[in-house]
Amino acid sequence: MLHPHASGRRRCGFPTALIIGIASILAMTTSNVLTCFGAGGSSAHTTTVVSVGASFPLHTESGKRYLIDAAGHPFLIQGDAAWSLIGELKQAEVIRYLDDRKSRGFNTLLVNLLEHKFSTRAPKNAYGDGPFLMVGDFTTPNEGYFAHVDWVLQRAADRGFLVLLVPAYLGYDGGNEGWYQEMTANGADKLRQYGRYLGQRYQRYSNVLWTYGGDFNPPNRTLVEAMANGIREFDTRSLSTAHCGPETAAMQYWGDEAWLKINNVYTYRPVYIKALEEYRRPEQMPFLLLESTYENEHDSTAKLMRTQAYHALLSGAAGQIFGNNPLWHFSGPGVYSISMTWQQALSSPGSQSMTHLWKLFTSRNWWQLQPDASNVVLVGGLGSEQERAVAAVADDRQFAVAYLPTARTITMHLDGLAGPLISAEWYDPSSGTYQPASGSPFAASGTQTFKSPGRSSGGAEDWVLVLNSRQ
Repeated sequence: MLHPHASGRRRCGFPTALIIGIASILAMTTSNVLTCFGAGGSSAHTTTVVSVGASFPLHTESGKRYLIDAAGHPFLIQGDAAWSLIGELKQAEVIRYLDDRKSRGFNTLLVNLLEHKFSTRAPKNAYGDGPFLMVGDFTTPNEGYFAHVDWVLQRAADRGFLVLLVPAYLGYDGGNEGWYQEMTANGADKLRQYGRYLGQRYQRYSNVLWTYGGDFNPPNRTLVEAMANGIREFDTRSLSTAHCGPETAAMQYWGDEAWLKINNVYTYRPVYIKALEEYRRPEQMPFLLLESTYENEHDSTAKLMRTQAYHALLSGAAGQIFGNNPLWHFSGPGVYSISMTWQQALSSPGSQSMTHLWKLFTSRNWWQLQPDASNVVLVGGLGSEQERAVAAVADDRQFAVAYLPTARTITMHLDGLAGPLISAEWYDPSSGTYQPASGSPFAASGTQTFKSPGRSSGGAEDWVLVLNSRQ
């Protein structure tokens, strides 16, 4: 969260990105259908944002790089950074936010249970309730505060949101953005009591994924371990991950912890680099893009938001979390000043791009995609490290997806798909529309070059090439 990263947290001197999750198309609970089919060199598409209902709790299975819901359906994390949701908003505002994000395809939220700096009345919530009866004492929980937490979690559950809940955000470099100093003063015994309180209270919420840490790799790990172990005494079904310092994956710092079930990437470098590093780990633990640059921070663009997200999903991630300023702090105190309100930011270009990404991936068996890490299929036109084209191919070779951050001609080795014919389409990631690639369909043999169409409807030059095997 590195709040505004310039100093640290949520945007830790950097901006934040990432992840939001979405259930597989098999789990759709709506009359609207998402269809995508091709015929000859052209295709007809009926693409509608649909309601997707996941059955919580989620779990992992050996050999699978994605999360699975209680009904056995793959769950694609399509997340939004909502760090100050509990601390900053009143109930009517919470409802407005949740309903908007659900309508745009988001299904996962990254949220602080306790806000320390980045809400107007921190650590009190919008109703004036502080988390502890004795300031800073983790063993004196305030019922009024946690009743509001209950209410927010239930409203999120009602709408099918997975909540990556941070029980005590440490803060960038252990400073005043988070709770690390108070945690040190409390000590491990009190933090285990706090963990027991949380585990006992929130074990009934099957949509919680505990997220320990927060923009910091604490030198004293026992404090976080005590809290996590206290939670696990009561909550034995919820999955857990950790939010580390920038450029540190959860497996790098917490890999020996029994509670770590979901790995993640937190980077301000090109996302595919760190994602492929985690994908290649022998443990094969599912991972997500937890944070990268946020929209409206560090001169970011909507195209960068898309590049980060596509780099993640086409490099093995089980989902990604998108971040926007001022949405992550809901116009409360932040590091980066911005003139728009969080309500205005709901429909930002980045938010719209995430909806189009969600529609693209959930219109096909996204969980079958495997990164083309050795460039067996995408063999030419990779581009620079910063603007790398990336691709992934379904494990049954029925389809492939390639993302091009900038205008270029790429070469694809069509032998990598089943065929016998390959239909090719360009997907505009800024509008969610398709157009046939020139010359489609092609025989599934040899190499074929594809020149991207030029500027997209959003004014950038990034495009997605989708290849489908057909008879």
